[in-house]
Formats: sequence, structure tokens, C-alpha cells
Amino acid sequence: MSSAGPLRVAIAGSSGRMGHMLIEAVMAAADCRLAGALDQPGSHALGQDASAFLGHASGVLITDDLHKGLSDADVLIDFTRPEGTLLHLAVCQQLGVKAVIGTTGFTAQQKALIGAHAGHVGIMMAPNMSVGVNVVLRLLDTAARALNEGYDIEVIEAHHRHKVDAPSGTALQMGEVLARALGRDLKDCAVFGREGVTGERDPSTIGFAAIRGGDIVGDHTVLFAGIGERIEITHKSSSRVTYAQGSLRAARFLALQGPGLYDMNDVLGA
Repeated sequence: MSSAGPLRVAIAGSSGRMGHMLIEAVMAAADCRLAGALDQPGSHALGQDASAFLGHASGVLITDDLHKGLSDADVLIDFTRPEGTLLHLAVCQQLGVKAVIGTTGFTAQQKALIGAHAGHVGIMMAPNMSVGVNVVLRLLDTAARALNEGYDIEVIEAHHRHKVDAPSGTALQMGEVLARALGRDLKDCAVFGREGVTGERDPSTIGFAAIRGGDIVGDHTVLFAGIGERIEITHKSSSRVTYAQGSLRAARFLALQGPGLYDMNDVLGA
């Protein structure tokens, strides 16, 4: 972050739904300035003013030239796809630009590459930037420890028809929290979908179900099903605004940090 003046923020995926929400949030924040707008090669939006959809000009044109789009930025906010995010991070490392990553669907190998980049620049990575979701993660840890016997655990999530990965990154993070609280490894106990004659449910498993349809922003429910009762912990997003505001909060936090890999617990002061 520059020693004086607003935080200079670049946005990846600038012509998408989340990109528009992020640009609007940056433009409305008194302590931030839109410093770059990236989109993929071939996008219809290339060369357009990044805030044209708001009805006024920002003076920042959408580009697929990563060096040009990041050269004036303190921090990049990226909610795109794993391959694109990794390309962006390589240039961020070269230019000393920090990064807030909300992209989901990374493989273990890709996460290791992100960790390597974090040795050079500050990176804040979280599958969900919502403050509410991160409070729910703490509640799930408490609930799982208390309900560690006699309760079957299922994670149900719903998203819009355009989402390309399943289960959602948030659902998987919830599963990680639950498994860790129960002393299990998620990769050994997760069950992703059921079909046909599956046999009786293994009580040591954590089930996942994914729903895709319409314009659902993001709903997540963890069901603890016991005998004679069930407990549900639910978070529902009605707008991407919460993700955008959480991302700006993360960017402000990251501006004050050195190299390293951070998460929303760090941002929220846990």
C-alpha cells in the first residue's frame, strides 16, 4: 500500500457478476481507488471503461494485459477460476502486488503453488469472504465437538446455475472444520452424493449434497441428525454485497501485512 492516499485496488473478472459488485464497492469506498480491471482474452468487455455499467466513467479500461492491469495496484481482488488466478498471482509476485483470493476449486497442487507465492507477497485466501459465514464456521466447530456421538452430519449447499464447481468451496471448508473438530480427515470420511443401493449410512462419514439452479447466491446448511431431534446451522446469502464488503475488509488488512498466507480469521482478528 502506498504511504499516502487511497488503497489502489485491481479487480479480476471485471465483467462478471462478482466483478461488477467488487468494482461498485471499490468506487463507493472513500479509502479505495480502482487501479486496474482485468478480464480474460476474448472478453467482449476489453477496452471498455470498468465502471460503465454504473453509468459513469472510472477512467480505468478493462484489459487482458496483466502487467498493464496490475502495474498501478497495491492489491488484486480475484474471484475467477483456479487457472486464471494462478496466472494473476505469478504477475502479482513479479510486481509486488498483494492478492485477496476468493476463487474456489483449487487442487492440492495449486494450493501449494499459492503457498509458494505467499513467500514473496501477502495473500489472503478464503472460499467465502462473508463475515457471517466465518462466524458460522466457529459455531460448527463448537457444535461438532458437543455432538460428536449419535449424530449424522450432512452439508447441503445451493448455488446459482452458473457455478462451475461442486461442492462449493464454502461447503468444503465447513467439512474441514467439522472433520477437524471430530478428529477425522475429511478426505477419508467425506461422501459426495449418493445413488442406488448405498447400504446403511456409515456414522463416521460427513455427507455433501449440492443444488444448482436459478440465481441462488449461496445457501449452506449443516445438519446434525440424531435420534428424536436434529439441529441445523444455516447461512443464506441474498446478495453478493457481503462478499464484496468482506473482500475490501481483507484488502485493507492485507495492505498492512508482509508476505504470508492469511485467512479470514486473521482479518477478523481471531
